[in-house]
Amino acid sequence: MAVPQLRTVTRTQGNNEALKTGAVTPHTFRFAFEEVPVLVDAFRRMVRGLEFDVSEMALTTYLVAKAHGAPFTAVPAFLVRGFHHGAIFHDPSSDVRGPKELQGRRVGVSRGYTVTTGVWARAVLQQEYGVDLGKVTWVLSGDEHVAAYRPPTNVVPMEPGRSLEEMVLSGELAALIGPRPISRALAPLIPDAAEAGFTALRERRLYPINHLIVIRDELLAERPELGADVFDAFARAKQLYVDRLRGAVGSPTATDLMHQRVMEITGADPLPYGIEPNRAVLEELVRHAVDQRILQRPLPLDALFAETTRTLTG
Repeated sequence: MAVPQLRTVTRTQGNNEALKTGAVTPHTFRFAFEEVPVLVDAFRRMVRGLEFDVSEMALTTYLVAKAHGAPFTAVPAFLVRGFHHGAIFHDPSSDVRGPKELQGRRVGVSRGYTVTTGVWARAVLQQEYGVDLGKVTWVLSGDEHVAAYRPPTNVVPMEPGRSLEEMVLSGELAALIGPRPISRALAPLIPDAAEAGFTALRERRLYPINHLIVIRDELLAERPELGADVFDAFARAKQLYVDRLRGAVGSPTATDLMHQRVMEITGADPLPYGIEPNRAVLEELVRHAVDQRILQRPLPLDALFAETTRTLTG
């Protein structure tokens, strides 16, 4: 019998590199990897067209898609984590000196309101700096992956032909949330943002999840064991990476260095897979999604993951 080939998209990074090189292979199928240069395009193609069998996906995109009946289900392999204090940028020459001054103003958001980085960054503003998110007008540079989603009334689109960066520099926006801007005139609003993230980890055990893996429901129905096999493959690949982090990584990336710092602070695996090791942070993100009116109500956590993966850790 031929081994099934699953059309798969995931960005090559330390914790899944062994899957791309073939150093780790699944037991009952093979990945047929496709490279999508802009990973968020793959999220959209999966959400709107179900184009892949297995796909990396942003966590909040998955939550919104699932709330709208998307026919795919996650496995608790959390490929991307990080801290988002440094995702809020302002013009230091403006009158915006701190997060609280964003209230009553307009703040840009890269792409859509449901982007996971935006959710976590707004949560930082609310929890650590007391910003009333309902008193900010959020200006989007793009639309949502899940076309059926409707944002709250204080979320508006950016004018066509503009850019968030130029609108911050002109004073039309107080700040923006997103990746590091091209303009070096803009700087993180939160001082020493990287250390602020590590402080949140030490003091509140806050270690946000950004991406996971999803599988088409049709495949899971045909072969219920597939979820566990996909999880196992990603977990074995990740363990090889963590073993390298505990030694010496040649030419470490910024992500490698972050993972090593997390290991120093927690004394544990910086990329734990499985529901139970991550239940608290998953529940926290669901709460933020409800508070920010991304979800109408909390989703049952265990039901978000393939049945054969719910007790697995790795």
